[in-house]
Parts: sequence; structure tokens; C-alpha cells
Amino acid sequence: MPKKEKTGLIVSTKMDKTIVVEVSEHKSHPKYKKIISTTKKYKAHNETLECQEGDEVKIVESKPISKTKLWQLAEIIKKAT
Repeated sequence: MPKKEKTGLIVSTKMDKTIVVEVSEHKSHPKYKKIISTTKKYKAHNETLECQEGDEVKIVESKPISKTKLWQLAEIIKKAT
């Protein structure tokens, strides 16, 4: 089974070697067919500490690193100015 990948914006980098990434997804309601946007925050492992708040990043699912960290930073797509 392939690893899941998600892209989102970094909201926080205050924890040591951890970033909080906010991922927005658009889904269609099964009955009413209205497009619903949902946002969810994921904690991801950042070993190199090269990210800043506002960066757009790609995160990949990994084995549990801690109680809440189940994702790992894959790459930085766009740096914040």
C-alpha cells in the first residue's frame, strides 16, 4: 500500500523538530452535491529545521514518531517571502 501524501501550509514551528501543517481539502457532499471545504492540522517531523511559517510543504505518512506525530516532511514546495 503506498504512503499517503498531503500538501499544506505551515502554521507553527515552535516545537523542536516538529511543524504543524494545515491541509485544506474540498469534498462533495454525498446527497446534496455541494462542495465543502475542510481544514485539518497535522503534526509532522522536521529533522533539518529549514522550514518557516507560511511555507507550502508536502508531508508523507510514516511510522509513529510520537503520540501525535504520524507524518514526516517530504519537501518544501514554496518558500514564504
